[in-house]
Amino acid sequence: MERKGSQGQGKDRGSSRERGYGKGPQTMYKAKCSDCGEETEVPFKPDPDRPVYCRECYAKRKPKRY
Repeated sequence: MERKGSQGQGKDRGSSRERGYGKGPQTMYKAKCSDCGEETEVPFKPDPDRPVYCRECYAKRKPKRY
């Protein structure tokens, strides 16, 4: 009898593409940066009650990782 190792056990999760990530172009929404006022695009529909930041302002506000 042939013994199987760790291969074949459990469910194969597949690549990220097979799990639904990376399905074509992502919808981008226009928004105005809450800090500098620059026009920017974000991958989510902006909520008027929450701030949106451009890439540069977001990087300045993001907490430093040590």
